[in-house]
Amino acid sequence: MTDTDFDFLPLRVTRTCADGKHRYDPEGKRKLIEACRRPGASLAGLALKAGVNANQLRKWVQLQERREVAGVLHGAIAQAPSAFVPVVLIDESPASTLAETALPAPQPSLQREPARPSLRAAPRARLSATLPNGVVLELECSGRDTSLVTAMIAALGAS
Repeated sequence: MTDTDFDFLPLRVTRTCADGKHRYDPEGKRKLIEACRRPGASLAGLALKAGVNANQLRKWVQLQERREVAGVLHGAIAQAPSAFVPVVLIDESPASTLAETALPAPQPSLQREPARPSLRAAPRARLSATLPNGVVLELECSGRDTSLVTAMIAALGAS
């Protein structure tokens, strides 16, 4: 690095606040931060040439690195595939028909048992989905739970 690379030094003060803090030329500050990030650059030496405190310059460099990392992460998050799978309605049959197809068929019995009330008040249906991130979601509901399931799907789709 030659002295001609640092023709912006010392940093030009654009404003001095009432509390004594200085505001520096943004372009010169950007060039100084880039110079500090070069291999073999002495942050303390550059701070002396720029006329700023070495600790302050270190904070500027760290802040710039955080901004770059946040920008990269933001781009990666924006391009990441959704963790949710689309819900597709296959058949518009009533919940009882859906429950009957979802449950295993009853085994034929050799002797007749007397009719007794079912432990289940309403037929049940089971929904199982594997999300792209490997999470398995299983829902078991009755025909009366359609509003609850609809609300859950809407909430998951909104996140």
